[in-house]
Amino acid sequence: MSSEPRELLGIDPNELRFAFELQKQISCSLHLTNRTDQYIAFKVKTTSPKKYCVRPNNGIVAPRSTFDVLVTMQAQREAPPDMQCRDKFLVQSAVVSQDIAPKDINGDMFTKESGNVVDEVKLQVVYAPPSKPTSVNEGSDQESLGSWSYQETTRELAEPETIPSDPLALILKLMKEEKNFAVQENNKLREELRLLRREISRQNVGFSLFFVLVAAILGVLLGFFMKR
Repeated sequence: MSSEPRELLGIDPNELRFAFELQKQISCSLHLTNRTDQYIAFKVKTTSPKKYCVRPNNGIVAPRSTFDVLVTMQAQREAPPDMQCRDKFLVQSAVVSQDIAPKDINGDMFTKESGNVVDEVKLQVVYAPPSKPTSVNEGSDQESLGSWSYQETTRELAEPETIPSDPLALILKLMKEEKNFAVQENNKLREELRLLRREISRQNVGFSLFFVLVAAILGVLLGFFMKR
């Protein structure tokens, strides 16, 4: 690492605290602050990339500005023992030139071989009950932070269907569903009516043929008796 001053980005909070609930996606935010007069590129990694979604997982923070990163944990089917989580996050940062775009960010920028001024901040994941947060135990977990393997985070996360919080949006959604249901029922009734008409038509044809045959038989019998 370079001997120049560290802490290129101020990171708040210094741990990722999730109000843990089973079968529910939970999010928390990281607030990145650039107090320097240089452009700072960042990249977020985690020890459990399939469990979390980071949006965005890299970017550039302009001088004297801030940047918010949203970290979302996928819905969990069971809670860990004693609500202790061993997941870790790593925020890498490096001084870059003004003409660097977010799409140009790569892992080589955050190595000492790149010649950039770089920094790394490790964050611990903490689970807390949704009603009242608990204090963080900074014991043996903090001592093992350096032994974890950090990987690229993914931006893909399945989003569950949510109910709109806006009353007007909810009403429009219900009206659309009711309209679709009514159209389906109307089509169904039309098909049943068409089949019923066809059946009635078949029955009418049967009755007509029956009456024709009866009339013919009666005519033959009448002619037979008149000849006698």
